Amino acid sequence: MRTRFAPSPTGFLHVGGLRTALFSYLVAKQTGGEFLVRIEDTDQERSVEGALKNILHTLHWAGLEPDEGVILRKGGIAQEGGKGPYIQSQRLELYRSYAEKLLADGHAYIAFDTKEEIDRMRTRQAQAGVASPKYDASVRMNMRNALTMSAQEVQEKLAGAEPYVIRMKMPAETQVSFEDDIRGVVSFNTRELDDQVLLKSDGFPTYHLAHVVDDHLMDIGIVIRGEEWLPSLPKHVLLFEAFGWRPPRYAHVPLLLNTDRSKLSKRQSSVAVEEFREKGYMPEAFLNFIALLGWNPGTEQEIFSLPMLIEAFSLDRVQKGGAVFDTEKLDWLQGQWVRQLSTEEFSRAILPLVTNQFPKAEYDPLFEQRAHLIQERITFLKEAPSMLQYFYEDPIVKNDLLANAKQKITETMLPDILIFLQETLETVLADEWTQDVLKEKLLSAAKLKGYKHGQVLWPLRAALTGLPFSPGAFEVAAALGRDTTLARIEMAMQSL
Repeated sequence: MRTRFAPSPTGFLHVGGLRTALFSYLVAKQTGGEFLVRIEDTDQERSVEGALKNILHTLHWAGLEPDEGVILRKGGIAQEGGKGPYIQSQRLELYRSYAEKLLADGHAYIAFDTKEEIDRMRTRQAQAGVASPKYDASVRMNMRNALTMSAQEVQEKLAGAEPYVIRMKMPAETQVSFEDDIRGVVSFNTRELDDQVLLKSDGFPTYHLAHVVDDHLMDIGIVIRGEEWLPSLPKHVLLFEAFGWRPPRYAHVPLLLNTDRSKLSKRQSSVAVEEFREKGYMPEAFLNFIALLGWNPGTEQEIFSLPMLIEAFSLDRVQKGGAVFDTEKLDWLQGQWVRQLSTEEFSRAILPLVTNQFPKAEYDPLFEQRAHLIQERITFLKEAPSMLQYFYEDPIVKNDLLANAKQKITETMLPDILIFLQETLETVLADEWTQDVLKEKLLSAAKLKGYKHGQVLWPLRAALTGLPFSPGAFEVAAALGRDTTLARIEMAMQSL
């Protein structure tokens, strides 16, 4: 099945847009079809320079490579496929020809009303108690359009280059029903619909005309889009019928919500995928997260790679209600995906970040071993330099870190504890300096001395790393080696 993602280049790609692209991609791949990218730039006033490139780069980052349409090639924007152009602003004559067909068949009409005239109409309707004033069948015969003018008058206005739009002539009191792949059968009455503008006075089509024409000519089998478009569905179904075309399937995915269940917006949350990229989220984690926004696999599984999603995804398990955008869940998934990396992949990923701050890390033969110590504790790769800092420079250790009320370590106890650590660890030879030996020696000695485990392990770890949280004391001591461990205990004693 052929699917499409058709964003407007009005800014950086929204997280909801990436979810729509993902769902469309998954359906195409499941069915052995093509995933197409089309750019809907008919609202020229809202188009933003650089937005198109950001959209394509974001899709590439997420691994959603188009099979056809607008594509990144060698860093530049290209169009590939036999049904282009795939940028709507390059198809204006095509849309005009189809708008004129609707005119000829009586499904549309020319309207010359100015903005001021339409505003006055809406004011009159509001004063008359109309809840949602609009240009519809109830007012069209009182407006300046081809339905209220003679053919000669219309031709004169056209010859005089008077601005006009082409409006859809909505049939009166008609029930429109359609089966949505997510919401089931939905029904609308045309009395609730306006005579939608199809072609604007600047010659550009509106979304309503352009997407119907394009989806037909590009053989799109299903349109997956946000639920905000559901009220427009009857207009689109009627346009397909007016052209004599079979409509594609439609699936309207639920809104994304803030944690307070209000609509996701940049006033409360980050909404552009670019912001999450800059924060350091892995594409695998982010794609995994957005797949679960509104879709439930029906199992306890939460970790999904893109191939796994292709295998498991189904529209019939997409919910109708809004999906909460929970960044705590996103952070958890990010951590899980960091742990999915092999130790070699993880160390390779963080090495440039660590080397940037600590150049000697580049030539550290034990770097992979050190990286392994933090992999289970890290969420973002950018945290690695601070978490590995103590391997490349001596920490500054203060009494308030060495002491710990929870572990029942007071500052007055610190000299005796540090001397105990020094004397005990000096008995361990360099060739037996391993985690297991260190653990056996230190805990046995602590028991004889009457110390609890935390009373020796907390100060040891703090003295070695200068951090309140780090890998375990034995892991760190083994990784630092005998000489460095003893030297840092001595430094901690001198700092008291």
